[in-house]
Amino acid sequence: MELWQYDATDLARLIRTGQASAREAVDSTLKRLHAVNPAINAVVRVLEEQARAEAETADAARARGHALPPLHGVPVTTKVNVDQQGLPTDNGVIPLKDFIANEDSPVVANLKHAGAIVIGRTNAPAFSMRIFTDNALHGCTMNPRDRTRTPGGSSGGAGAATATGIGPIHHGNDIGGSVRIPAYCNGVVGLRTGFGRIPSFNPSAPGGRPVGSVLMAVQGPHTRTVRDARLALEVMARGDRRDWRWNDVPMQGPPPARPTRVAIVPEVPGGFTHPAQAAAVRQAGKHLQAAGYVVEEILPPDMERGVDLWHLICVTDVFGGLWPQMQKMGDPDGIAAMQAWLNVRKPADLATYIAALTEREGLLLRWMTFMQQWPLVILPTLADLPPVQRGDVTTEGQAAILDSMRPALLAPLLGLPGLAVPVGSHGKLRTGVQIMAMRNREDLCLDAGEVIEAHEGIVTPIDPERG
Repeated sequence: MELWQYDATDLARLIRTGQASAREAVDSTLKRLHAVNPAINAVVRVLEEQARAEAETADAARARGHALPPLHGVPVTTKVNVDQQGLPTDNGVIPLKDFIANEDSPVVANLKHAGAIVIGRTNAPAFSMRIFTDNALHGCTMNPRDRTRTPGGSSGGAGAATATGIGPIHHGNDIGGSVRIPAYCNGVVGLRTGFGRIPSFNPSAPGGRPVGSVLMAVQGPHTRTVRDARLALEVMARGDRRDWRWNDVPMQGPPPARPTRVAIVPEVPGGFTHPAQAAAVRQAGKHLQAAGYVVEEILPPDMERGVDLWHLICVTDVFGGLWPQMQKMGDPDGIAAMQAWLNVRKPADLATYIAALTEREGLLLRWMTFMQQWPLVILPTLADLPPVQRGDVTTEGQAAILDSMRPALLAPLLGLPGLAVPVGSHGKLRTGVQIMAMRNREDLCLDAGEVIEAHEGIVTPIDPERG
């Protein structure tokens, strides 16, 4: 087996024990990148020279007997919307192509501190605001399983790179599904962390963010194994006291009452759910039931209203801040997609916006009460199959996509973690579910994910479909 085929846990062990070098791991991964990336355009800035130099330094440190951090020599990627020192934080926007970061964002700094070697930057839509990963600066990222379908967004480059074996860990972020949706579309594992678990800000943007982003936007990894998601979480969550939201809490919480009860929601209220996605949720429930979990089809509180609140808060934030920037600096498809969203969901006045934030708090209380009895909730990741490329540039198409996104919006609205894992398949594509838990209980998501993974099999890298 070639080094690029290993997950991060095994690759780190091979490097730590001297069975492979960091330079060999980086070389193998870069070779894989050059073989598959032209077909998918997932990595849009390759840091080849820098990565090889860092690998040489890593191997020298091991030779001198230094204590080795958990990802020593492991190749990773970062997304183009987070600060990485000396590189542009372009976010897929042409006027930002020379916007160079002076220091690393905390999540990038944490990956480096853990010994990871960043081999490249992955693609995102302009301003990271679509579930299609396409922009005028870097071009379109293709789904390696089916080129006619989106690889998801906004972390679509990360999801496609994970699926094709361009390294084992790929950074992403999520305010409305941007880690979990690409994981689903590409058939890999994606962890949306809960509010405050990973320190999250860009030093290049000291002016702050809208309330919705503060409450909902988080960082998280894409991986091919659940154990790598656990490892990446531990690494990424190292603290940075500049982020007031960061939680200094253990990775492992107290065990819930046994047997653990799981609420499954195969058909998401408020719209269409594809039968293959409903079947995936029920299949995940059967896997967990076989492992001793108690599984029941039961609805958490006010799901449809939760979807409405996500839109009301976020579209109002966007209309007041990002929309004017998008109109000045965005690309045509991004502008059309955002205009279509604004056609479907209207921004609110101040009183309605404040009332929505207040109502969110009440909904959180009802969900936390529900989760005292049902510590895990399993939903489809998207209610429908991954949409065809550019499906969001018309109002009708965007409305269908927003309908499909219903289950993805609840975790960010409530600040909860969600783990996307593949379950089953439909044609060329994997179907998949997301596992939600209470804040700071990523461990419960990961434990359940490992049970599902044991039944479904570990994700292995695929060769991309060629155009």
